[in-house]
Amino acid sequence: MRFVETWTSATLVATRDLTSDIREFLIRPEAPIAGFPPGSHINVGVTIDGRPDTRSYSLVGEADPRGLRIAVRRAADSRGGSRYMWQLAPSARLHITLPSTQFQIDWARPHYCLIAGGIGITPILGIAQALARRNSNVILHYAVRSRRDTAYLEELLPLLGDRLVVHAGDQGRRLDLAATFAQLPQNAMTLFCGPMRMLDAAHHALLAAGRPLSDLSYETFGSSGLLPTEAFRVRLVDAGVELVIPGDRSMLDVLNEAGHEVISDCRRGECGVCAIDVVGFEGEIDHRDVFLSDHQKRENRKICPCVSRARGVLTVDTLHRTQAA
Repeated sequence: MRFVETWTSATLVATRDLTSDIREFLIRPEAPIAGFPPGSHINVGVTIDGRPDTRSYSLVGEADPRGLRIAVRRAADSRGGSRYMWQLAPSARLHITLPSTQFQIDWARPHYCLIAGGIGITPILGIAQALARRNSNVILHYAVRSRRDTAYLEELLPLLGDRLVVHAGDQGRRLDLAATFAQLPQNAMTLFCGPMRMLDAAHHALLAAGRPLSDLSYETFGSSGLLPTEAFRVRLVDAGVELVIPGDRSMLDVLNEAGHEVISDCRRGECGVCAIDVVGFEGEIDHRDVFLSDHQKRENRKICPCVSRARGVLTVDTLHRTQAA
């Protein structure tokens, strides 16, 4: 179960490859969308192994009369979304939601620090454009494994000039989050999009620099964890059944498909709406969310099934109760 979303039909107008692993998709909704907040995303209906599913993709840049732009990184460890998107050709019909955003941007701040990790540059580009139009004091740190992994430099360089700092691992220029936050002026706001491990590091670095978490607004992508992504088993204490969670599916999807309804919203491990009780486990829990605190993760009493996984057997209580006839 998810909160109500507004879906609309759309057409894939064009694609272009930005790098060897990143492809941009230009999508035209059936009903024109006049505008949307910077940093917005849409959900796209996909088909994975014959089953309908959804994937969330950030919108690239500000509103464009040609349509909505998203960029999808082809990932070897994908749960199927990127494979589905990459096989689409222009004129394909799509089902998408209207744009929405998780970013909470305080437009009155005197300074802004934008941080993008890899494909996380997609929502950050539109935010950078909006801040540049306002003549805001902004710097963008763009972290990638290799210089060849950078996308949208042709739009960012004229926009930001030397306020764009590319941290390419293959060039020995890794992003030092502690140093970045230590150098920020007071009352600066940081806007982040990147992998969850990077966000976790940003959280710790921000606090270590003596700055409040209210100075950080973010979106994440992916669901990489500390353990390999492999199949595990889930026992439902309230139903007396055991389910297998394949490596390419989330615990949330398997639970809902089996009729053990778990309410959810973001499906990215950010909001905590889907968190359920952990009764016990035989093995290890791999918390891949950014909602639970470090203390809560060590306690292992809750788990966000939209992204988190386990090794071995996990016993949970979904709190779902069948109504009496």
